[in-house]
Amino acid sequence: MAESRAAKRFSNTDQETNGLAEELGRGSFGIVYKGTIVINDSENILAVKKLDRVTEDSENEFKAEVDIIGRTHHKNLIRLIGFCNEGQHRLLAYEYMPNGTLAAALFVGAKPSWKQRTQMATGVAKGLLYLHEECTTQIIHCDIKPQNILLDDRYNARISDFGLAKLLRKNQSKTLTNIRGTKGYVAPEWFRSSQVTAKVDVYSFGVLLLEIITCRRSVDQNMEFTEEESPILVDWVWDCLAGGKVEIIVGNEAEALADRAALERLVKVGLWCVQEDVSVRPMMRTACLMMEGVIDVPVPPCPYNQISIKSQP
Repeated sequence: MAESRAAKRFSNTDQETNGLAEELGRGSFGIVYKGTIVINDSENILAVKKLDRVTEDSENEFKAEVDIIGRTHHKNLIRLIGFCNEGQHRLLAYEYMPNGTLAAALFVGAKPSWKQRTQMATGVAKGLLYLHEECTTQIIHCDIKPQNILLDDRYNARISDFGLAKLLRKNQSKTLTNIRGTKGYVAPEWFRSSQVTAKVDVYSFGVLLLEIITCRRSVDQNMEFTEEESPILVDWVWDCLAGGKVEIIVGNEAEALADRAALERLVKVGLWCVQEDVSVRPMMRTACLMMEGVIDVPVPPCPYNQISIKSQP
């Protein structure tokens, strides 16, 4: 897919962005506001992130990363409209998504339908595939979680928040970096080695996929659990699948059980993605094909099994 034109450079002094009064959310790198901008005599609503933790980066590095991310163009990615990089001012202006975060959709109020949830999961998977394999420069997001997935006016999933993203050259498959990400979604290899690959995103996606299926948080200490349940989502889902009780995973949801084969397929994909052994964890292209039913999905081993097995996706 062709990549879009570079993001527009804004000036902090020309008032191109204004009205940053309504706070939309807070992240590890700054606060996101709802704002407006006039482009070609047309007023546009934007989500504007004011960064407060990039001062250690050089100006050239910041501009280089913004330029690369600004050129990405995919229906399941938030588009960077523009940026400001003047003195201590760091602003990133993104498309505004009216339906909020995937976290709110899954964990607050009535849960989305099974059809909506499978579409959201597929959208995130395709967005990650684009970042990993279809960009001029490979991008490892490093912080895939429901708070960083936004929903557009049609509830399509859009990956956002590239504040932690690590950019790789085409001939580079690993990178040295400090631990990045959010507890509950961080791949185990972050803690064993400073070398990571795109499979750290695959792990986080696996956790996210299981959250989408169950509408349960990856780690939830606030819920009341029976003796057969666990506050650790991956553990509980694995136990249910191994025990042949996949219907429990979706709370006997009729719509999900109407296509039990598809449900079991997605559950198995999620568990393959969260394998502790990086070598048996699939790449995003394989994960997408498994989700679509293009290739068979074997029953995964226990995610924490370190023994290499022959049956690999």
